[in-house]
Amino acid sequence: MNSRLSGRAALVLAAALTAALPLTTLAAPASAATRTGVPLTQVSADPYTDSQAQHATEVEPDIFSSGSTVVSAFQVGRVSGGGASNIGWSTSTDGGGTWSHGYLPDTTANTGGQYGQVSDASVAYDADHGEWIISYLGILASGNVDVDVSRSADGTTWGNPVIVATGTFYDKNWSVCDNHTASPYYGHCYTEFDTAAGSDTEDMSTSADGGASWSAIKHPADSPSGLGGQPLVQPNGTVIVPFASASANQIRAFESANGGSSWNASVLIATTHHHGVSGLESEAAVPDALRESVLPSAEINATGTVYVAWADCRFRTNCASNDVIISSSANGTTWSAPARVPIDAVSSTDDHFTPGIGVDASTSGSTTRIGLTYYYYPVAKCTTSTCKLDVGYISSTNGGSTWSTATQLAGPMTDTWLPNTTQGRMFGDYIATTVLPGGNAISVFPVAAAPSGSTFKMAMYTPTGGLTIS
Repeated sequence: MNSRLSGRAALVLAAALTAALPLTTLAAPASAATRTGVPLTQVSADPYTDSQAQHATEVEPDIFSSGSTVVSAFQVGRVSGGGASNIGWSTSTDGGGTWSHGYLPDTTANTGGQYGQVSDASVAYDADHGEWIISYLGILASGNVDVDVSRSADGTTWGNPVIVATGTFYDKNWSVCDNHTASPYYGHCYTEFDTAAGSDTEDMSTSADGGASWSAIKHPADSPSGLGGQPLVQPNGTVIVPFASASANQIRAFESANGGSSWNASVLIATTHHHGVSGLESEAAVPDALRESVLPSAEINATGTVYVAWADCRFRTNCASNDVIISSSANGTTWSAPARVPIDAVSSTDDHFTPGIGVDASTSGSTTRIGLTYYYYPVAKCTTSTCKLDVGYISSTNGGSTWSTATQLAGPMTDTWLPNTTQGRMFGDYIATTVLPGGNAISVFPVAAAPSGSTFKMAMYTPTGGLTIS
């Protein structure tokens, strides 16, 4: 499950491309139109030509919404050894109806910045200070990896990087802000990451000024090793951070009830039972196999119940493939038994992985609305040349008690259409979904078509107008 970065060479590259760009000339690849009835809109494209990266590729999106504004961020121009040519953003100010897009300034040499590559974009919004925040990793030629944020008042004009943490190799950042006006810590933002150079120790940093400055690093009381934590804030200001243990097959969580001044010891959410995807399990070490790991996706409802989703094979005979399973908690310490999302029958050949859960934060209890996007292979037992990668979607209007019929959003895609990394072909280590209050679910995800020679055809798309929750 470890998803490390390596091979950080800085290059002198072309001039910046940072302005908001309309999306009037971008066409969907044939693969997106031939197997699904869901129309897709392209929301970005890789504009770079630096020789370090695999062009044209975009991978690993996050997405967040506030009111009718939706912001997504992702890697643009994936570099095999780690990171990308830049972080791209796509923003809609009308609930996903229309989109503009661009690229963060002062990051890599593409935009006049100090970093060789950048990676792992996460989006948050601070309602108190009126600031959108994209956090990400900045990879230096020294081998160190900074945690940074870029800030925007409107989601389309972004400032230069603000350093959250520097001086060693950090990884897997994720940010959230306390937008609850009754919370004693309203306006606090929290960024999670781990010290990859120090046994993946879970780290937290807090900002009280809209991301302009960040606190010294603090750790949970038990200093757990972990990856992929996703902090969430309850209405009373308690912060709950589900994460994947780096030292055991577990999903765990820790919390703070004092605005990030200190963090409690982590507790167990569930053990994990995972089927290695990428076709046959014997292919796990093959460079062309699919890169995938057990990282959780987490969201929260109006009353503070946290929902955590991950890929797990416990309900399948001989652990032959993964389902998406969910556990929930009202307090961050006591968690429900993992429940299977019934995308299909347990006897199916499908393998589901890398879920991105979205929750309508205006709903609660038995009326909690959930949208869930995920990747899957229709046939789990496949090889690199025969595996077909799809994107799927399913939803619930009652907190996951029952679910809609699953819908294919994109695919089939062949693994070799995806950029390669030292850990396999990459669509991203996570995906994300946001749900508009009382409205549709919106997700942004990469869609690939067959490359033209050495040039890929992989860009970010969204279901046109969003997805119904039913």
